[in-house]
Amino acid sequence: VQLQASGGGLVQPGGSLRLSCTASGRSFSAYGMGWFRQAPGKEREFVAYINYSGANKYHADSVRGRFTISRGNAKNMVDLQMNGLKPEDTAVYYCGSYSTGDYWSSRSYDYWGQGTLVTVSS
Repeated sequence: VQLQASGGGLVQPGGSLRLSCTASGRSFSAYGMGWFRQAPGKEREFVAYINYSGANKYHADSVRGRFTISRGNAKNMVDLQMNGLKPEDTAVYYCGSYSTGDYWSSRSYDYWGQGTLVTVSS
């Protein structure tokens, strides 16, 4: 299984970015997908999760109302639309393929993309 994340970059506070993660190697539509992020010196933290069909979505409290996870199973892709970005959103963002367990725990994911850096700064 390969996951390829893209879309990161430098954005000013209040700006928007859209991250994308493309999957290959197994039946994408059978698995939930998640986005996590890791800031320098900090642990990887949960950002958002979407179940296999897209019917159920969960967002961390810190991003709810600003970020939205979505998926397109026909394109084997999961996106993270990020609006109202803040400096504290600066991190490397990772997409992961959910396996089993708590969706908010990174230990519940068995495959990860390489990460894409988001920097929010003026």
